[in-house]
Amino acid sequence: MRELLLAARRRVRDVWLADDVEPGGAVGDILELASEARVRVRTVPSSALRAEARSEAPQGVLAHADPLPEADLDELLGRDGRRGGNPFLVVLDGITDPQNLGAIVRSAVGAGATGAVLARYRAAHVTPTVAKAAAGAVEHLPIAVVGGIPASLSRAKEAGLWLVGLDGAGPTSLFDLALADQPVALVLGAEGRGLGRLVAQRCDVLASIPLRGPVASLNVATAAALACFEVARRR
Repeated sequence: MRELLLAARRRVRDVWLADDVEPGGAVGDILELASEARVRVRTVPSSALRAEARSEAPQGVLAHADPLPEADLDELLGRDGRRGGNPFLVVLDGITDPQNLGAIVRSAVGAGATGAVLARYRAAHVTPTVAKAAAGAVEHLPIAVVGGIPASLSRAKEAGLWLVGLDGAGPTSLFDLALADQPVALVLGAEGRGLGRLVAQRCDVLASIPLRGPVASLNVATAAALACFEVARRR
């Protein structure tokens, strides 16, 4: 919630504080930010707050806010002339676990990604659970929601981005990815099935993470963190 108030990308209608929570530490920071933003703070019974919360184990404070605004894909690609720079996108092909989505967004923000692309259908979207798993990082990462990932990848390629798909059988090592300092989109497949066929076909490079131990694969959120910070290192 602290990041929600700091980013100020969407209107916060009010903040609820449980009556059994001490207003110090992180909660104190939230209350101070709410005061600065002129957001009304209500003290409510803890039972009422738990019933209102849409995530597990609420920590005694919640906010009611407008939905997170969707980013425009062309803006993320730099095609509208407003963003420009050196795009570094994370494209998610059917991630369905909200904990994974939150962790990926958190890693992407930490590595300096400029945006993310999600499928509108059959995929996880930003919810209170995702926002909590992302530790507020959803407030800082522009996210475009698109009808189809393959078509969006074609648009990204036309805009000059290199498309790098993470695939356990990819012939290129992630750590040999010389093009990572160019405009790039990291493409991550769904839990279990990995990249869809059409998505993999549109990628310029299929990269794998070398594994030295007996484990055959990594969780998609772990793989995303490694890939995001490898791009950041090369930049």
